[in-house]
Amino acid sequence: MPSSTRIANDHLTVDVSSLGAEMQALTTADGQSLLWNGDAAFWSGRSPILFPIVGKAPDDTVEIDGKAYPMNQHGFARRAEFTLAASSATMCRYELAASEATKASYPFDFLLAVEHIVDGRTLTVAAEVTNGDSRAMPFGIGFHSAFVWPLPGGDGADHVITLDNKAEPDLIRLSGGLLSFAKHPSPFKEGRLVLDRSMFDADAMIFPEGAGEGLLYSAEGGPTLHFTFDNLPNLALWQKPGAPFICVEPWHGMAAENGGSRELARRPYSATLAPGKTARFAFSVEVSA
Repeated sequence: MPSSTRIANDHLTVDVSSLGAEMQALTTADGQSLLWNGDAAFWSGRSPILFPIVGKAPDDTVEIDGKAYPMNQHGFARRAEFTLAASSATMCRYELAASEATKASYPFDFLLAVEHIVDGRTLTVAAEVTNGDSRAMPFGIGFHSAFVWPLPGGDGADHVITLDNKAEPDLIRLSGGLLSFAKHPSPFKEGRLVLDRSMFDADAMIFPEGAGEGLLYSAEGGPTLHFTFDNLPNLALWQKPGAPFICVEPWHGMAAENGGSRELARRPYSATLAPGKTARFAFSVEVSA
C-alpha cells in the first residue's frame, strides 16, 4: 500500500503519496483546502507527475530508435511506487529508478526524483531527471496539478488567470488526444483570461509557447495563487467538464502530433538528456490571502 509524507510550516501543510510522488493535499493555516480532492466521480488525479511522456501517443505506442514500445497516456510515473529518499519537516524527496518493468516501455537507466518543499507561503514542486544510460535519453515531463474552482471564499466571483508577461499566446487543441497545430485565437486579452467552463468542452487549452514563466490564479474574495515555472516552456489549462477544479499544467513536452512521428525524440518539445547528466524542472505556487 502507498505511504504518505506530511510536510508543513506555519503557513502551509502538504501531503504527498509514495504512489506517483503525487501531492494529495495543500492546506493553509486557516484550513483552506486548495488542491482538488481526487473525487473519482470526476477525476481521481490530484497532482500527477507526467513522465516519460506528456499526453497521448498514437495507439499508446512510442518509438525509440525505431523500435516500438507500449506507453500509456502521460507515461508510467504517475502509477509507479516511489521510494522516500529524504525528508524533513518542510521537505520530502521521492525517487523512482529504472527497473525491468519500466524498461519494458522505456529502455533507459534513469532516476526521477520529485521534491516538495514549503518555504513561507510558497510550495515548490521540483522534478530532477538523471540519465544513467550510455546514450542520449529523450523524454517529456510535466505537472498536472488540479486546484479548486471555485477558490475558498470565491463562490460566484469570476475566476481569472493572469499571465505575468501580459501576453496573448496562441491556443492549440487536441484531436483524438493528439495535437493539432492549427492555431486558434488566444483567449487571453492583455494576459488576462476570465475562466468559463465552456472553454473546456473541447478538452484542454494548450499554449505551446509564449505564456511565460508565471501566472496568477485568483478570484475576488478568495486567496491568490501565484505560479512561477522553471524550465517548463509549455502551458495547458484543463478541467473535466462540470468538475470543480482547474488544472494548471506547465510542461516540457507535449502529446504526439496528429499524423506526426511516433519517435519519442521527435514529439513536440521533447527534452533530450546526455549520458550522466541531470535536468531540473519545477513550479512554485505562492499563496496569498
